[in-house]
Amino acid sequence: MWLGNFTLVLPNEVVNSGSVRIEDGVIAEIRAEPVAGAVIDGGGRLLMPGFVDLHGDMIEREIAPRPNAQMPIDFGIHELDKKLAAAGVTTAYAAVSFATESVYGHVRSLETTSAIIEGINRLRDNLLIDHRVHARYEITNVGAAPALERLLKADEIDMVSLTDHTPGQGQYNNIAAYIASISERRAISEEMAAEIVQKRIAMREDPQIEVKLKEIVSLSLQHGLSLASHDDDSVEKVAEMFDLGVTISEFPVSLPAAEEARRRGLWTLMGAPNALRGQSM
Repeated sequence: MWLGNFTLVLPNEVVNSGSVRIEDGVIAEIRAEPVAGAVIDGGGRLLMPGFVDLHGDMIEREIAPRPNAQMPIDFGIHELDKKLAAAGVTTAYAAVSFATESVYGHVRSLETTSAIIEGINRLRDNLLIDHRVHARYEITNVGAAPALERLLKADEIDMVSLTDHTPGQGQYNNIAAYIASISERRAISEEMAAEIVQKRIAMREDPQIEVKLKEIVSLSLQHGLSLASHDDDSVEKVAEMFDLGVTISEFPVSLPAAEEARRRGLWTLMGAPNALRGQSM
């Protein structure tokens, strides 16, 4: 069947009043003009390939839409599935965090994260779009490594990113601003927020960090998974991640880091909402 009179977004150009012929569920032909007898007249609407979201943490909002309002995990997955399909997303990687402590509370606990992952894999054959699991391993939370290792061995994970949100570098290189953010988010004093920040900085001194990091990397590569770095802020950080076997640079936070990632042939990603807003959360 023909879909006619659409604005077609193609790999290298945008075609006005274009047409697409679908046969057996796949694209068989594309024309840069209207065709007679089209089954659907697009009226000039955009027609583009389905979006692939490699890093979506929306599932957390579906499960915990408000503080102390915990929804059933299966319900949250189904609700997110419908919203993603409506937005044109055809493949979505749920970016879930492995943390022994988090400013986001229970929704990023090891128990909840594991249950979300198992829920996605259990429900995926009955969902509207293709759902995958993107495990975010916070390298300072070495206590989270066993849970991630168990899920990796069970083939429950599709992608792993190595995150380091230690204040003073990466996304949180402005410590004063980070303290103010925690104070506002948790409704606590800045003095209490500063204590939390200092504790997180001290966690970076744990000698087990490098040991567990290499174990997670090795296990991920053994299972053929793509590895991503996160919030690279320098040429040196990009080089360090590249040497570990990373092939994706997620959201470099400085131009030199982004340029180095491109130079080394890493897939270099920018968050679409952040690009639109001109800032990250």
